[in-house]
Amino acid sequence: MSDLPNNIDNDILQDPDNQNDDSIDIAQLRTPIKVDLSPIYAFLGSRTTQSWVDAAITNLPLIIQDHANCEKKAAGTAMNLLFRYEFSYDLQRKLAQLIREEMLHYEQVLGIMNERGQDWIYLSAGRYAKGLLKHKRTYEPAAMVDVLIIGAFIEARSCERFAALAEVINDARLAKYYRYLLKSESRHFEDYLALAQSLCDDNIDERVTLFRDVEAELISSPDTELRFHSGVPIQ
Repeated sequence: MSDLPNNIDNDILQDPDNQNDDSIDIAQLRTPIKVDLSPIYAFLGSRTTQSWVDAAITNLPLIIQDHANCEKKAAGTAMNLLFRYEFSYDLQRKLAQLIREEMLHYEQVLGIMNERGQDWIYLSAGRYAKGLLKHKRTYEPAAMVDVLIIGAFIEARSCERFAALAEVINDARLAKYYRYLLKSESRHFEDYLALAQSLCDDNIDERVTLFRDVEAELISSPDTELRFHSGVPIQ
């Protein structure tokens, strides 16, 4: 399984012109020609429905802001884990790298919102994360293992939806940014799984299967709220 790189998003971090700016030059981002998403599709238990894609395109400002929320929450979750589980050097190093990358993406999405003249509005949390965490075990290290497996599914779903949106979105700059995210996001789920297995003597496949079923149900069933990780929109 892959390892998080030391030079996270190097094309942005090495550009001093971006350090004090509240926007990003999407034209300068190096997007991959093609990212193999077959491991993502094989890992997930379902694919995003066309009805979600259609609703997301129709409500793009909401999806953009919820994407920003997701990046911020991912960084916050990793930070909480960083303080709670200080016994593992490998875990600490990977979490620190993940926090840097997620916060950079959060800053970039804020820049996109600013560029589009989009104001920040209140968005309540959807059911997705709570629906997954409801099945987390309460004792250690099982709780930590489950949190990392949940993280793997959240990252994989994010990647799958970036790809789905990039294919159809009528905004070339935003589509390019989503394609740019695929390279880093597509490896995150494997890092989470590797960390989960490293903390457990038993094979984690049974827990992965459980959360795959839960996640697929959340994505495939009707949902009253449209969010980046929501289910099938109720018309």
